[in-house]
Amino acid sequence: MAQASIRQIAFLTPGNYDESDPRAGLEQTLDLFATGEALGFDGAWVRQRHLEPGISSAATFLAAATQRTRRIDLGTAVIQMGYENPFRLAEDLSLVDILSGGRLQVGLSAGPPAYGALLGDRFLDGDPALVDHSHRRVARLAANLDGDWLGEPDTRITSAAGTHRPRLRPHAPGLRQRLWYGGGSLRSVRWAAENGFHLLIGNINIAEERDGFFATQAHHVELFRAQWRGVGAPRIALGRVIVPLDGADPATRARYRDYAASRHARTREPQGERRTQFAPDLVSTAAEIVERLRADPILPFADTLRLELPYSFALDAYRQILADFRTLIAPQLGWGVEAAA
Repeated sequence: MAQASIRQIAFLTPGNYDESDPRAGLEQTLDLFATGEALGFDGAWVRQRHLEPGISSAATFLAAATQRTRRIDLGTAVIQMGYENPFRLAEDLSLVDILSGGRLQVGLSAGPPAYGALLGDRFLDGDPALVDHSHRRVARLAANLDGDWLGEPDTRITSAAGTHRPRLRPHAPGLRQRLWYGGGSLRSVRWAAENGFHLLIGNINIAEERDGFFATQAHHVELFRAQWRGVGAPRIALGRVIVPLDGADPATRARYRDYAASRHARTREPQGERRTQFAPDLVSTAAEIVERLRADPILPFADTLRLELPYSFALDAYRQILADFRTLIAPQLGWGVEAAA
């Protein structure tokens, strides 16, 4: 197999915090973004999580991150559109993109809100069965980001700020071409390609027409590339849980190995009625991780390798993982070679 040459490296952090002191944990995640930039990472992504100790508003968090960083791309993986209003979210994302200088990368997913029934009328307006939570909701967000004028050519709105032709403001040119979709099924991958969303893939997919995690993911990548209808070339960001042991002390190494062992059983066969498949975590020495990544059949098709940080690790552990990955792993995969040439 030909050696992969990764153009960009990024990391995805869960944004953990202690409920007794959430500000401290959020500040640590902002510090981690700055650390990633200093190490030379191309992108820093954050998960959006609801009703748990995590980042409930990726746009709000990344607005703060724009003021702690200058170069690194800032990403969301993923915003669940079932919780969002497509116009209001478009306003927030456009504002963050302007603050960042055009560095925002937006990962999205469709579907009803997972905790909608639990939230009830705290969140829901009317009958939830009548709300469209399909891919069309994601498409509405994209249409808002296009920044088209609203109403007729002579339509104007008047406020204390004056008279204006209405559109989403601030308009962030180019943000529409930096939308990504989290795809783990044939249907989601096909929709992303046909509607011009770049593809986020990671450690989870649904076994449908193929057996085995990597065979399924390879089929998804093949379909995405064949069906692409977007502007410019299609992009694929591949996520893998990668935990190098090299820079960790003995106690931390033991914790890393225990973490991987606790999750390994789920990788042996598809799980549940949906036949969900999981890729094994890469928890080993840097040299062994490099060999396993070189054997990964998906990596040659990805322009970005996204290091997915485990949940509930300490800040020092995250820093060690990022540093080991940047110095011991990424260069062995061809990252930085073109920049240095």
